[in-house]
Amino acid sequence: MFRCIVLGAAGRDFHDVQTFFRDHPGFRVVAITAAQIPYIDQRSFPKELAGPAYEEDIPIVPESELGALIERHRADWVFLSYSDLSHEDVMHKASIALAHGAGFAIAPPRETQLRSARPVVSITAVRTGAGKSPLTQWLAAHLRARGLRVGVLRHPMPYGDLRKQSVQRFASESDLDKHACTIEEREEYQPYLSEGFVIFAGVDYRAVLRAADAESDVILWDGGNNDLSFIRADLSLVVCDALRPGHEARFHPGEANFRGADVLIINKVDAARPDDVAAIAARASRDNPRAQVITAALDVRCDRPELVRGKRALVIEDGPTVTHGSMPHGAGYVAALREAASEIIDPRPFAVGSIREAFERYPHIGPVLPALGYSDAQRADLAATIAASGADVVLDASPSRVDDVIHVTIPVARVSYTFAQRSGDDLAARVDAVIDAARAQR
Repeated sequence: MFRCIVLGAAGRDFHDVQTFFRDHPGFRVVAITAAQIPYIDQRSFPKELAGPAYEEDIPIVPESELGALIERHRADWVFLSYSDLSHEDVMHKASIALAHGAGFAIAPPRETQLRSARPVVSITAVRTGAGKSPLTQWLAAHLRARGLRVGVLRHPMPYGDLRKQSVQRFASESDLDKHACTIEEREEYQPYLSEGFVIFAGVDYRAVLRAADAESDVILWDGGNNDLSFIRADLSLVVCDALRPGHEARFHPGEANFRGADVLIINKVDAARPDDVAAIAARASRDNPRAQVITAALDVRCDRPELVRGKRALVIEDGPTVTHGSMPHGAGYVAALREAASEIIDPRPFAVGSIREAFERYPHIGPVLPALGYSDAQRADLAATIAASGADVVLDASPSRVDDVIHVTIPVARVSYTFAQRSGDDLAARVDAVIDAARAQR
């Protein structure tokens, strides 16, 4: 039996344990490591979810202890099970494993992707923050207009009690409170609930998929970061970011998504240089010539522009996009410039606690505040940072609606963004054709 350590970030790692490792008992997981997401190394993975071969929970420990873990457990293999890492970072982790005598591997998608009873469209990306969710929301609205029941499966975000989060179904905003969702979870779920869609998530995606299949005509997979889909798709849509040209070939597993896509969407073209858009299209022609290529943009809207004009604005952005997504800013910053704020306040001098630590960890972040709220303490730090900023207005571009989660005394203008195709064959028509063909075969 091979003793294995799984490198994770509270998502893909848990899924791999329940699929590849559970189905291949010759591999035994002795530890899971934690990265990217704070506080998750304070838990363990439940034995009942790992399978009957496990008599105890699997410990979750910081990835910084990898070398010592290999030695302590005499591990034979280290499996990488999380996303949005540069290829260089992946090989640094491989080198640590090799230096301590272990092999380094990634579980094969054909062993971890589940099969749905319904037609499936997967929406993934080459980087965090490329625009997957706006595309998924646009597509969900289109399919609902056709009279189809749409089940949206979201990449896992199990930041609470894993035993209670096996299957989660969100049908109303009250479900966000019921499941004690963090700001990061609300960022993903809130936009769907606002439009009347049901969204499914959790830890056990076999059970999650069964629940979604039971009340849906079609399944949409809204991926996390730039991870591979957990569900085998009839049509794979992959979003590229025109503001980050070249990243489609430099990050794991975004490049795998890029090379395997049925449709490549080059997004944010309205804000990008034409040469950068052309460079991504040229790489698509080289590396995935069978893929359909379209261009698209995110139309940014501010609900109360009169609050912004001529005012000192504090911009709050989607957390993952500007942290491990490595974007300096997002739609909130764009809206602040467009709506003629007199000043965009840099929050660094006012940041406290874990928010200050986030700026130190991610020095690329521009003069914006990431919406971080993985714990009560971190939400308190976020509220304190906002209060100390002295801003006239908060431009909230976090889909979570930050002022619904923490107390904000400063006036808030909300920023939203919607998907809009700019060029190429009609994406909706392509999706319709594939879904209709798949439904006829099932």
